[in-house]
Amino acid sequence: MNAKLLPIDPTAPNTLSAKSLANLLKAAGDPLRVDILRALSTDSFGVLELCHLFAIKQSSMSHHLKVLAAAQLVTTRREGNSIFYRRRQLDDEQTRGLRDALNHAVDQLPLAEETEQRIDEIHQQRAIASQAFFSEHAERFKEKQDLIAAFEVYGQQVADLLQASPIASRKQVLEVGPGEGIFLKELSAHFEQVIALDNSSEMLNAAEQNCKSAGLSNVQFQLNDTSFCHSIPATLDCAVINMVLHHTPSPAQIFSDVSTALKPDAVLLVCDLCHHDQDWAREACGDIWLGFEPHDLSRWAKESNFTEGQSIYFALRNGFQIQVRQFIKEH
Repeated sequence: MNAKLLPIDPTAPNTLSAKSLANLLKAAGDPLRVDILRALSTDSFGVLELCHLFAIKQSSMSHHLKVLAAAQLVTTRREGNSIFYRRRQLDDEQTRGLRDALNHAVDQLPLAEETEQRIDEIHQQRAIASQAFFSEHAERFKEKQDLIAAFEVYGQQVADLLQASPIASRKQVLEVGPGEGIFLKELSAHFEQVIALDNSSEMLNAAEQNCKSAGLSNVQFQLNDTSFCHSIPATLDCAVINMVLHHTPSPAQIFSDVSTALKPDAVLLVCDLCHHDQDWAREACGDIWLGFEPHDLSRWAKESNFTEGQSIYFALRNGFQIQVRQFIKEH
């Protein structure tokens, strides 16, 4: 393994028991469990999704997940009535070195081509469900969005952080999922060229019509998902993702895709919900994820070569909390 083990402080309590070490070795001693860890490196999956990925019965998958959980390698998160598994991020200094080394070694291994294809299938299924929602509710999008957080609640916060961001050049900016295009007016006023990227033709058409009505002439509209970013040279000065991540099949992939189009020192602004338990948002607003813990966004950003900048958090009267995050693209 290339990862370095963290030094153990001899004055610290010894939490590395024989049982925890045995659990870790047992969890790493099965090729399928190693593949499960690899699949969970940047994504979360439900039990049935994992059964599909590895073509095994639910009872067998549950056993493997139990072994991984006993070794503190995976954890669960409730998304309404569904339970999703993901890799566990530990801050236990005594055992973190071993697990970091194991995860590092696991991440060097390629997944089988069939597994990669099945992951793509799951992401496509999630994307189709999200697109279907926006196709059906495009005309009432703002009404649906206002049930959680109206643009007026968070828009000025994002605009203020945009103005305060250390953006050396303001030539090109990308907005992922512009909705009806409300924030495009702000971007159009401060950048020479704006790219509005959305995978919903209905929403993109609405954004284009609103931009025409506002007389915005420097906005380019692209019907695609964030894989489009790989076709752009790394020349963008800024990217904005407003209340979009919780609709996306793989939020980590969004960070990765957008990173490829940003030049060094470019700024990424992300506004989204903090994790919540209001499951009605799934059906009413087409949400895939019930918000995110702040450390989730920090981890995905770090894995995609961003450093963390300023952060703003505020609560709404309806029980939701919003996080506005600034990330800087590394050299």
